[in-house]
Amino acid sequence: MDTKKWIWQHNDYPNFKYDKYKLEPILLDIKYYQGLLNGIYETKTQDDLSIAKLEILTTEALDTSAIEGEILSRNSVRSSISKELGIDININDNSNIQTDGLIDILLDATNNCNKEFNLERLFGWHNALFPTGFYIMNSINVSTFRGNDEMQIVSGPIGKEKVHYIAPPRDILDNEMNNFLKWLNDDSDLSIIKAGIAHLWFVIIHPMDDGNGRITRALTDMLLSRESKQSQKMYSISNAIKNDKKTYYDILEKVSLCNMDITIWLEWFLNTLLTALKTSKANIGYVLQKTTFWDKHNQTILNERQIKVLNRLLDVGYDNFEGGINTRKYASITKISKPTASREIKDLVQKNCLIQNEGTAGRNISYSININ
Repeated sequence: MDTKKWIWQHNDYPNFKYDKYKLEPILLDIKYYQGLLNGIYETKTQDDLSIAKLEILTTEALDTSAIEGEILSRNSVRSSISKELGIDININDNSNIQTDGLIDILLDATNNCNKEFNLERLFGWHNALFPTGFYIMNSINVSTFRGNDEMQIVSGPIGKEKVHYIAPPRDILDNEMNNFLKWLNDDSDLSIIKAGIAHLWFVIIHPMDDGNGRITRALTDMLLSRESKQSQKMYSISNAIKNDKKTYYDILEKVSLCNMDITIWLEWFLNTLLTALKTSKANIGYVLQKTTFWDKHNQTILNERQIKVLNRLLDVGYDNFEGGINTRKYASITKISKPTASREIKDLVQKNCLIQNEGTAGRNISYSININ
């Protein structure tokens, strides 16, 4: 009876197979949107691109952690990024050793995408993720491979756990990683497909005690930057993965079973990358609109509440604050009375910051940002 179950137990592992003809239409769409984004980069100033990079990197850091169930402080993340990029974001420094480490990894992955990725670099990333040697209250092996205990991916309550995957045992881990790193650093293949295979392969090996997912996604970004020859990364694949997290884990579980055909994984991966590129195109537009708006109103006298509401409206691409603003919403956001909210809205209209939405009147009247 064949006792093989996991993909790494297959005789042909790691000779992954896939249907390249099935993937070609998605790859063409990806190339199209990569071209559109490159066109945007070439027409914008470095200041504009830095602001866009701040927002996108913030999303990347928050979401790659959220996928693993770790919720970071947005202000801490933004503070860490502003220090690294030298951008003044007009808030107190709320960075900490945890967010500083994560941002170091994300920037190293793209800024040094052509640098050899070896064990020293891997362990450096791991140390940046876990500078104290602990995750929550658990001590973990930092800057080294996991121990001899079986690495299981499980879910469910104690006593009723479901085993989704068991990683290769510790005694073959060194050989697994040697093969992976040799393949990873072979520049004869710099395709987008390689980024998808690397993502899957590192998850299969699962070499560290913790942090495998975040390192996997950083490696993916590194290879995508190599392929595009762009260290100016202006999209967040972690955001797209987080928004389809259940499918992400379902696909990984399905492919981790003993089947060397990974077409289904690569289809999902490429479609997720395509979603990230499309979302980025829209979000960069929002970021640049915000910059233009504040350049126009840099001499407009506004109170803190008005600035807060305007930024919420301008951040629609990131914070999902949908629709316009009305007296009730304004009062709720700023914690003031409706009469005061009404007066401040009228003041914003007079100063050409807001315009009344067409077709709204009376109790249903609402306003939007005047971006012209």
